Amino acid sequence: MKGWPGEPDMDYDVMVEDGEAAANAGKPVTDVIFDFGNVLIYWDPAAVLVPRYSQETIDQFLDNDISGFYDGNDMMDGGMTTTEGIEWMRRTHGDKWADILEYYIANFRDSLTGIVPGARVLVNDLKAAGVRVWGLSNWEKELFSVAEEQCDILRELDGKIVSGFVGMRKPHKDIYERALQEFGITAEGAVFIDDKAMNIVGANEAGIRGVRFQDPVKLRELLIATGVGIPAVR
Repeated sequence: MKGWPGEPDMDYDVMVEDGEAAANAGKPVTDVIFDFGNVLIYWDPAAVLVPRYSQETIDQFLDNDISGFYDGNDMMDGGMTTTEGIEWMRRTHGDKWADILEYYIANFRDSLTGIVPGARVLVNDLKAAGVRVWGLSNWEKELFSVAEEQCDILRELDGKIVSGFVGMRKPHKDIYERALQEFGITAEGAVFIDDKAMNIVGANEAGIRGVRFQDPVKLRELLIATGVGIPAVR
């Protein structure tokens, strides 16, 4: 199976306010919390592998049922070191996939292929409108320094929580509650933006409204519709 296991069905680019988040529907947005990968910056693991591996091998490596790549990512995002992740894959899925994971980690910076169009301007527009901007991302702690060095947009946020540093990860409720506490904000005025449906479900469980991101123009329009005073697309 390609991609992250356990993804529920969910529309893109709509406000999701289920469960505990329903109580905050329609309330003014004071804080926007962004995921990083494929929301603010592009993350493409295949881009790392192209110079050394065939498309068939890349497809197999990115098939969780074959290599365990996404399971390994989850464990490293939750606090396991890269060395432990490689050892886990070698033990559970064999040398071939563990060796590819080791190559991927050594060349990780090549997976960060640029800023998502519109993200930088949206962050700046929100800040200019008095809306605070935060980051909440699943990321292995040893590799996060690469992202922060390479992608300056991450340094423009008012604060961030990275899973590998706190030993908890999305979509579990505790990391959202940790973020609210550390940022000094409440769920009432917060909206969480992520490309994965499961993480929007997790945000809702913590009372935070969420948007499954795909289209930067639709996200801008959606935030404007909630009353956020940022420039519209003309």
